[in-house]
Amino acid sequence: MTRVIHMRTTARRLETSAEDMETLTISREKICFIIIKAREFDAKDSVTEPDPGSNPSDDGNAAILEDHDDDPVVEELTSFVNSLSEDEQIDLVALTWLGRDDYTATDWPEVRAEAARAHNKRTAEYLLGTPLLGDFLEEGLSLLGRSCEEFEIDRL
Repeated sequence: MTRVIHMRTTARRLETSAEDMETLTISREKICFIIIKAREFDAKDSVTEPDPGSNPSDDGNAAILEDHDDDPVVEELTSFVNSLSEDEQIDLVALTWLGRDDYTATDWPEVRAEAARAHNKRTAEYLLGTPLLGDFLEEGLSLLGRSCEEFEIDRL
């Protein structure tokens, strides 16, 4: 009898989790855009020549791959994340935590609630300071049964 009750409770929890997973407030397209941009940011190398003083085309545009203070990828990501609603920012943080194996997909309601409690005005800085952000977001999406495959194909 106890086993049957436990099985029903587990099934109900899974149904509730599946319903909660459907309530992502951020679109998959926005998440995939952030994943692509985060990977561009992660590909940056340390600055080898802080003030080259030459034409970028003469240097093979190597400065594009270096992590300069005025990096357009950082500016684009920061302004994009800052333009999102509070709920969308909370979803991003929760997906990041989910993707780095802090939780499982069935924990989604708790993950999102924790991200909501931790939310502040520095979401963009927090996410950009997270190594492998793109990988974590992609893994979080995958755990929720979604992917960026169709967006990557269209982008590449």
